[in-house]
Amino acid sequence: MMTKEEEAIERHDRGFNCCQAVACSFAQEVGIDEGFIFKAGEGFGLGMGCMNGNCGALSGAVMLAGLKNSDGNMSRPMSKGSSYRLSQEIYRRFVEKTGGSICKELKGIGTGRVVCSCPDCIRAGAQIAQEVLKL
Repeated sequence: MMTKEEEAIERHDRGFNCCQAVACSFAQEVGIDEGFIFKAGEGFGLGMGCMNGNCGALSGAVMLAGLKNSDGNMSRPMSKGSSYRLSQEIYRRFVEKTGGSICKELKGIGTGRVVCSCPDCIRAGAQIAQEVLKL
């Protein structure tokens, strides 16, 4: 049986972006159709804005926080604060584990020094999501 980290890497190897690879690996655990998560995560690959924003693996883990925690009450949402706290913890752990959050900085664009590879970011995102969200 594969770990969630291995599942996420396998998805990435099949062409999923980093966000999709992490988020889709937990579709069953958050009760959302994998195809929906795949579509929702597509714009978060390549570090939002072509490497200028947060790493896709981090975005996928944060997406899972909302999918797992949201009360889904659109007329009076009450779960935002707790989802924000979960997201903050995911972000904190991700930066601690990978050395940053911005895609191009992690990949060494402009510096030539790779801080964290895509596979290692994906592993970190999956592991942290599993730990923080208890998936």
